[in-house]
Amino acid sequence: MGAPVTAGVARVIGAMVEGKAELDAELGKQVAGAIAKNFKVKPEEVAILRVTGGGKHMEFIVPARLAQVGSIPMTSTNSLAVRTARDKRAEAINNFGAAQHPTVFEAVRLAKGESSEPIQKIISVPILVGGHSAGVIQVSRKGKNPASAGPDFTQKDVEELTQVAAALAGCFQPK
Repeated sequence: MGAPVTAGVARVIGAMVEGKAELDAELGKQVAGAIAKNFKVKPEEVAILRVTGGGKHMEFIVPARLAQVGSIPMTSTNSLAVRTARDKRAEAINNFGAAQHPTVFEAVRLAKGESSEPIQKIISVPILVGGHSAGVIQVSRKGKNPASAGPDFTQKDVEELTQVAAALAGCFQPK
């Protein structure tokens, strides 16, 4: 993935969400598909979350199936999404399976016939609006082990997803 591809996917996503006041599940699914294609992952391996409840929770926009499972309290001490939003810092973790994190969402089967393999590698990027975290985008690679999950994420991947987050920011309001 080079910078021109990133500018391209960020531009495509910017055009998809232009004039939209809020990212709903249907538009979120389209955006996740474009992100998945860019990062060569399955659409189910892209998550977009929104900070809600006056900043007390995070809820999934996509995958839609996870939105039905529940929200994540912003007081969670081992949720990567919460840490990303709280610290306003993007990161890639290529040994995520070894990190302590809640696994309730990983156990949910997102597609028929899908196995519930654990996340091995992940990028997590805040969506910032006016200097405040309004959401998080995560791109993951699942597998039985890190080697079977695919290539490691790089700093360039983090930068690309950060550009995508900036393109999505107009559809988020800090709450």
